[in-house]
Amino acid sequence: MRNFREIKVWEKAHLWALDIYRITLSFPSEERFGIVAQLRRCAASVAANIAEGCGRESTRELARFLSIAAGSANEAEYHLLLAHDLGYLNEETYQDLDRRINEIKKMLNSFIKKLKTNS
Repeated sequence: MRNFREIKVWEKAHLWALDIYRITLSFPSEERFGIVAQLRRCAASVAANIAEGCGRESTRELARFLSIAAGSANEAEYHLLLAHDLGYLNEETYQDLDRRINEIKKMLNSFIKKLKTNS
């Protein structure tokens, strides 16, 4: 078992999720059960799946949860685009969040490849 708090990609995903929660506070109230809920759910899911995978016994299970986290990151990337295109995010905020989620996705993919190579 690993301590998820010591894993750099978890830290980045956690900070990104915190920012998503803060930023979505300004979205229209009618989106509370729509895009706000969807974006928050998948943002939290990225870090949560990394944490859950770290609690598993095998490297194979960790890689599977990292893959699930990467899927959630892809979903979050789409919801960001949707929020931007609906006018809920300005260009600068959108670019920053998009850049960061893509960095997280790259880190997850590298971590998965490393685990598969070493197993």
